[in-house]
Amino acid sequence: QVQVVESGGGLVQAGGSMRLSCRASGSIFSINAMGWYRQAPGKQRELVAVVISGGSTNYTDSVKGRFAISRDNAKNTVYLQMNSLQPEDTAVYYCNVQGRKYTGPAFSSWGQGTQVTVSS
Repeated sequence: QVQVVESGGGLVQAGGSMRLSCRASGSIFSINAMGWYRQAPGKQRELVAVVISGGSTNYTDSVKGRFAISRDNAKNTVYLQMNSLQPEDTAVYYCNVQGRKYTGPAFSSWGQGTQVTVSS
């Protein structure tokens, strides 16, 4: 089993900053990608940012220049630094981790989600 736990959500005023953390644990042999997704009420879940093995990153256009994703390989942890937050960033943020277990199979595991609310 692979467990994924997010932390760091909450309420912030527009223009403020917040950092989310996500740690993966369990029978992990390797991690290929760690990413953040979000789902606002009435909308589909969308990719926010992802970091893959080797350090390459990708962001959705609406957060480029405001959000930064980073990864601590030793801790199997990924962070999302969110600056200049806007009300439209309000959503439940989910962490996704993809990799391979010690026993061989690939995995794609999700966290439980953390609420981010940006007030205007």
